[in-house]
Amino acid sequence: MSDEQTGTARLPPRWVVRSAWSAHRGLYRSTGGRMGLRPAGRDKWGMMRLTTIGRRSGKERNVILGYFEDGDNLVTMAMNGWAPPEPAWWLNLQAQPDAVVETTDGERPVTGRAAEGEERERLWERWRQYDKDLDQYAARRPTETAVVVLEPR
Repeated sequence: MSDEQTGTARLPPRWVVRSAWSAHRGLYRSTGGRMGLRPAGRDKWGMMRLTTIGRRSGKERNVILGYFEDGDNLVTMAMNGWAPPEPAWWLNLQAQPDAVVETTDGERPVTGRAAEGEERERLWERWRQYDKDLDQYAARRPTETAVVVLEPR
């Protein structure tokens, strides 16, 4: 479905997006991590839990993100539900690139960075396989959406 005025794919209201994020984190917490994550597959992106260090607080911050695997790396996008501001987890990761990821396979230490150039284009194209409206959603943001690579450390 597209928004006829903007020519972009339609998104739910912001309060729905934020409520869904909150409910997802609550599900993960209330089940002790037994629910809320899923492995990435050929036809479906996975869900992982990323723990960063707050750039201001110095405290651990957790978020659940979509991802796919690219060799040993995990790839996600800093999209903030397609809202204009950069997501806090991405700002934290830029300030302190070392983080921890939890997938259905367990925890692993990673270092995060933005993909650039040909690598970004290749990884963006992979995201298009999961979401046909990706470019329309990204057009809602005033800046380019970072494709984030989480490399094992």
